[in-house]
Order: sequence, then C-alpha cells, then structure tokens
Amino acid sequence: MRVVIAGAGAVGRSVAQELIGNGHEVLLIDKSPASIRSDLVPEAQWLLADACEMSSLEEAQLQSCDVVISATGDDKVNLVTSLLAKTEFAVPRTVGRVNHPSNEWLFSESWGVDVSVSTPRLMSALVEEAVTVGDLVRLFTLRQSNVDLVEITMPDDSPFVGLRVSEVPWPTDAALVAILRDNAIQTPDPDRSLEAGDELLIVTPESAEVELSRLLSPKA
Repeated sequence: MRVVIAGAGAVGRSVAQELIGNGHEVLLIDKSPASIRSDLVPEAQWLLADACEMSSLEEAQLQSCDVVISATGDDKVNLVTSLLAKTEFAVPRTVGRVNHPSNEWLFSESWGVDVSVSTPRLMSALVEEAVTVGDLVRLFTLRQSNVDLVEITMPDDSPFVGLRVSEVPWPTDAALVAILRDNAIQTPDPDRSLEAGDELLIVTPESAEVELSRLLSPKA
C-alpha cells in the first residue's frame, strides 16, 4: 500500500515508521526545510513542498496512492489537503488529524475526510475506558460508514454474564468485533460465554448506542 503523509513533524514521522514497519510504502511531505529529517525515517520518501498546492500533490503522484494522511499541526492545512486528495486525485482513503476540538465538526465527507482522528477526544476516551465499568465509551468514529467503535466493560450485575454471545439480543446493525479478557483478545464466537470484567469492542451506529448501553449494563 502506498501512503502519503502531509506533515513531517513528530506525529507524521511516527505514523510513517509504524506503516513502514508493516511493509507499506510511505512519502512524507512538508513545506518546512527544518522538518525534512530523512535521517530519522530513512526508509521513507521525502518531498519538500506545500501540501495545499496542486503542483505539489501532482509531484507527489497522489493519483497512485491508496491513503493520504493529513497530520500537520494546522487544521486548515489538513482540511485542504484532504479535500484536494479526494476531489482532484480520487484517493480511496483520507485520514485527517484534528488539532482543536472546536474544529472537529468540519472533518467530514464534505471536506473529503473519510476518518478524523482527534487527539483530545482519543485521550479522553482512553481515560474513560480505563476507569469506567458499565459505561459505554466511544473510542472512534468512522464518518464514511457513519458508525462508531465503542467499548463497554461488563459489570458484575450485567444480565448477560455467563451467557453465550449468541444469546444476547444485540441491537440491529451493532456488531461485537472483539472481547478483551485477561490481557488477550478473544474472538466473539457465538458459543463463547461472556464474563464480568470483559471489555467488549462493538461497531455500532450512534442511534443504537443508548439501547446497547441499557442492554449490557443495568445501571445505565
């Protein structure tokens, strides 16, 4: 997979290293000469250019890439890059970094963003996930599919503790994708029983979240 990352700061470089480690081809773009640190990620390709300019994106050959990640520290730049990637180069997948929570609503399909990543929201969700039992926590939103990845830790008094996955009347369109138990990932097989303390990862539309929370946790 070929990935272009706009923004070669600490975030962009870290994402590049992770993707390269997984066998993907990565091009980092940044308009600041100080950010072109090819010695830090030698396996990546580098381009000194402005990701908001069409000529720069043409030079980067965006039409041949699979994913564009807009990871700069400027929300305006991330939005423009995502929009150009989607509308002018028909990039299949765009990911936009949200730096300021007040701008999160802009990172949608209207601006060419398939997936938005809000650092403040993620940190908040991870804190909630770590300390709450029986409360549904939204971890991630897939805007293109209009669904959320949510987590709920099964409380001791859940009516489904001890029952099988197939015996739970899951809401329509909600899908259990993984069970985290004893620091290990359990597949949600129909015959697998649920235990108190299980962390359930579920993909669900927002409209089903309240029903899902009430179903699994009596206190909700």
